[in-house]
Amino acid sequence: MNSKVTIREVAQAAGVSIGTASRALNRTGRVSADAIATVTRVARELGYQPNALAQSMRTQSTQVVGLLVSDIANPLYAGIITAIEARLVSAGYSLLLANTHGDANREKSLIDLFRRRRVDGLIVCPCDSEKPEMLERLDKDLPVVSLDRDFTSQGVGIHVDHHNGALQATRYLLNLGHRRIALLTPASTLRPGRERIAGYLKAFAEQGIEHDPQLIRAESSAMEFSFSDSLSLLSMPEPPTAFLCLGTRILAGVLQALRHSGRSIPGDVSVVSIGDTDLSQLFSPSITSLTWDLAAVGTACAELLLRRLSAGGRTQHERILITTQMLLRESCGPAPTSPFQPSH
Repeated sequence: MNSKVTIREVAQAAGVSIGTASRALNRTGRVSADAIATVTRVARELGYQPNALAQSMRTQSTQVVGLLVSDIANPLYAGIITAIEARLVSAGYSLLLANTHGDANREKSLIDLFRRRRVDGLIVCPCDSEKPEMLERLDKDLPVVSLDRDFTSQGVGIHVDHHNGALQATRYLLNLGHRRIALLTPASTLRPGRERIAGYLKAFAEQGIEHDPQLIRAESSAMEFSFSDSLSLLSMPEPPTAFLCLGTRILAGVLQALRHSGRSIPGDVSVVSIGDTDLSQLFSPSITSLTWDLAAVGTACAELLLRRLSAGGRTQHERILITTQMLLRESCGPAPTSPFQPSH
């Protein structure tokens, strides 16, 4: 394309005034459908590219949305990001993606950067330190949609029902006779981790079974930490007979620790993955998973933000709750009746 083509040349080729050509390309003011069609066709044929900065100054919109995720390598984000982008593109918006690495200071810096770039709206995922009041203040400047993180009673966002998901998964393991169930989930200070722990504890309370607090590990998400945490749990006098863990690098660490300790799945230990990933599907035996519709999460996020943008940011509080379900595979069985004995 020739980026040097000017709006004047487009107008001349289309046989209209510069003002008409501008209104036709920007879909503003009074202009006929025929003029829009002619100017659009000519602009495409000539390879005309509008000046994005000048256009944004005229329309007060950059047609760009910012998305902040905590870990871009997390496979559970991939389907969500893809769905968000697809819906935004269909509405004429571009997506600007950034990775906070779970760092609150980096998140603040990226939010400031997005504001300087004049994005039209923001979608924000959990960070290591969630401050709903910060999002409420930010929302006064530009529309914000929260994705699975805490927000105030005035906010707008999507929540996955991690509480009932963990409750369902823990009930399932308890009904198989497991009493020593390890829960590995990132950050108990964040909504997803906090809700999973609450669901886990409720399942034990329902059956009047006392849980062991040592079996809850909710601090780190990296594989090296989940591997060492899992080995530590497996070396306890009464080791867990089941693991309920996030299906990303945590699941990888758990599986590595089980193999390292010589334990078999599901004969010695049962495993349930929180989130269905390639690892849980392709591992042998395949891993029973607690799953939710990632595409639905992403599409709902984009729809919420688009509604806010069309309303000039002035919308009422709205929360969409995404349900979870269990995918039963091959990784769970009855609790072993005798303690694990390592082979020699």
